[in-house]
Amino acid sequence: MLENSKKEVSENELLKQNEYIRKVHSIVASSPKQKKFYSLAMGCQMNAHDSEKICSMLLKMGYTQTFSENDADFIIYNTCCIRENAEDKVYGKLGYLKHLKRQNPDLLIALCGCMMQENHVIDKIKTSYRHADIIFGTFNLHKLPELIYNRMESGDMIIDVWEEHGEIVEDTSYKREYPFKASVNIMYGCNNFCSYCIVPYVRGRERSREKEDILNEIRGLVKDGVKEVCLLGQNVNSYGKTLSTPVTFAQLLKDINEIEGLERIRFMTSHPKDLSDELIEAMKTLDKVCPYLHLPVQSGSTRVLEKMNRHYTKESYIALVEKIRKAIPDIMLSTDIMVGFPGETEEDFQDTLDVVRKCGYSTAFTFIYSRRRGTPADVMDCQIDEKTAHDRFDRLLEVLNSGIHEIHSKLLGTTVNVLVEEVSRQDEDIVSGRSEHNSLVHFKGDSSLIGKTVPVKITENKTFYLMGERI
Repeated sequence: MLENSKKEVSENELLKQNEYIRKVHSIVASSPKQKKFYSLAMGCQMNAHDSEKICSMLLKMGYTQTFSENDADFIIYNTCCIRENAEDKVYGKLGYLKHLKRQNPDLLIALCGCMMQENHVIDKIKTSYRHADIIFGTFNLHKLPELIYNRMESGDMIIDVWEEHGEIVEDTSYKREYPFKASVNIMYGCNNFCSYCIVPYVRGRERSREKEDILNEIRGLVKDGVKEVCLLGQNVNSYGKTLSTPVTFAQLLKDINEIEGLERIRFMTSHPKDLSDELIEAMKTLDKVCPYLHLPVQSGSTRVLEKMNRHYTKESYIALVEKIRKAIPDIMLSTDIMVGFPGETEEDFQDTLDVVRKCGYSTAFTFIYSRRRGTPADVMDCQIDEKTAHDRFDRLLEVLNSGIHEIHSKLLGTTVNVLVEEVSRQDEDIVSGRSEHNSLVHFKGDSSLIGKTVPVKITENKTFYLMGERI
């Protein structure tokens, strides 16, 4: 009964927004010139996926897309607040847009995403960036048509930021960047509260989508030509815990694996603290699940990990990696690593380098710790100075890059299956795509191969990408 009620709320809200889409379309269509929009996604894959939905809504409202802010009549930034430089980038762009708005007073500027969930950000925009028109957060993306219409009608700045999430409202009829692969949200929010991370405060607590809604979305995507899906969640290992009938992530993978026509399943992100034996077994036995796992370590020091509130140790992380590799020998691992966390010593940093050497990553996303207002780490003693942090960051990259090259060298002479994504911008005779291990591979080909899965023999290791020849 409750599930039916939630579904009815979602359907009614989508009907309401479709009506606003029609109203905005009527206004846009009456303009003497074609209205254009510019969209920029900052941050994680979830933001990128949200921006696909934003672009789709704007296209339905009669706008056409441009890739130049100077040509746009509507500009939207989907912001990130995970690091300070991401916020600084937004303020810098807003300063530039003030100039554009003087030239084009009808230009509409919208800001959404994680950064907009912070009260001090809203206060700053209201004080210093009054030329922004629409501000909303992470919980009400679906309301964009209504917010645009209200701004067009009133002429006033529209601020609609929810403190908490409501019912999950999903419109799966969005325009994708690639017709043959798609991201699918399986859950929202986070319950982990790592001491450095603002995400639980701006994206809310964990809530999972119903399994049948996910399966139906993927079935629809496959009918539309999608071969590969990437399942998204802040911690996919926690999927299903908030449902009235609990479902494990491994069980969800099994059901997705049975969808006819789907070729590949990827997912991110997995938290090391609760990656189960059941999930490892699913990855080992399910033929469509790619032999690739993103497993953030953040630090190799048990002492720092405890301060980070990560709930695992250096030793337990390494043991988990060994267990995964024993079950799936050809698996590729990627990770997130942070240096310069408050109180990090040289000994702590050496522990991180030790983990990097022992675990062998094919890719790593590396960061210098950034203070985030409202997090426990922001008020910790012994903040690391910039010079020390940058020195450690540079030394980390040296070890990482050497390891990445070594991992990719093992692929020389082997054959991988590449889902071709695009023609190279530098050479029209070269195409690029991802192997089942998520390695970037370039080889000779043309646009007719885009969207096809092609066997390729690896001939050269360029560290961050591979060269090959089609078989």
